[in-house]
Amino acid sequence: MADRREDQDSDEDYEVVDLTDYARRHQWWSRVFGQNSGPIAEKYSVTTQIMMGGVTGWCAGYLFQRVGKIAATAVGGGFILLQFANHSGYVQVDWKKVEKDVNKAKKRLKKKANKAAPEISNVIEESTEFVKKNIVLSSGFLGGFLLGLAS
Repeated sequence: MADRREDQDSDEDYEVVDLTDYARRHQWWSRVFGQNSGPIAEKYSVTTQIMMGGVTGWCAGYLFQRVGKIAATAVGGGFILLQFANHSGYVQVDWKKVEKDVNKAKKRLKKKANKAAPEISNVIEESTEFVKKNIVLSSGFLGGFLLGLAS
């Protein structure tokens, strides 16, 4: 019983700190970019927004270009090897069965696409709203993305 009283007394000696409130007031990006409150258009200057969008867009475009080239090379090379193996007699392809399976897959995709349509429209609406609110940042991203694709 005496131990419980000592525990209660010790609880009163300590101050309870709400970490969620502290985290809201002291964000890591506040130290990097300065104070920020309100929409992004009010947080940073137009130049900063264009630069941030441009750099992230260029990185995304560059990666998209590199991954796209690798994927196209892999798919094209695989197709060429398959055709060479078929022509040389190593592989016999039943093209009627392939066509039947492709048609079956198309039907399944159409059914799933109709079910996913509301989810896709929600994502499109949210993306459109983001672009409208952050038009300067989005413009910088688009320009950087196109430069990244071209480099």
